[in-house]
Amino acid sequence: MPDIVVAKHNIDNEPNTPTKYGVRGIPTMLLFKNNELVATKVGATTKSNIVSWIKENT
Repeated sequence: MPDIVVAKHNIDNEPNTPTKYGVRGIPTMLLFKNNELVATKVGATTKSNIVSWIKENT
């Protein structure tokens, strides 16, 4: 698996960024590859589902 960077967004500092990516629910995970959005996952899930989602989309 490639190197992964996990980051969270501070909506108070940049309130327009979620709108830019169509975020409508929390939690939302956005997966970027080569600075392009390649996948979105909305809602709580298990660690194993997150790992599978990352593997499928990288």
